[in-house]
Amino acid sequence: MLGNEDRLSNLIIGAAIEVHRILGPGLLESAYEECLCRELSLRNVSFERQKGLPVEYKGVKLDCGYRLDILVDNAVILELKTVNQIEAIHEAQILTYLKLTRLKLGLLLNFNVTLMKNGIKRIVNNL
Repeated sequence: MLGNEDRLSNLIIGAAIEVHRILGPGLLESAYEECLCRELSLRNVSFERQKGLPVEYKGVKLDCGYRLDILVDNAVILELKTVNQIEAIHEAQILTYLKLTRLKLGLLLNFNVTLMKNGIKRIVNNL
């Protein structure tokens, strides 16, 4: 069901762990985004940064200023955070992005953790 998404997920998580291993916690989200994009490029992974996300309402697409942090291979949404802990609102945000894009998989990546594996949350949209 999530074949390509699972493969991409593994590549993304490896890249995020590498960025965190080198930088550690404590930087701004923008620094992690820049470095993660560099790491994805080094791994030949296709992505778009700060991709616009229109909101469709009653048949009309509205540009409300929403942006996906990173969209990997038109298949996986990455939402980057540098917070003390992931809150329910963060999960709701990425789930809404998945619904708006009709994509199946998103990764919530919180770089403000001691171990990166503790900052990864996988969100699946059960279309």
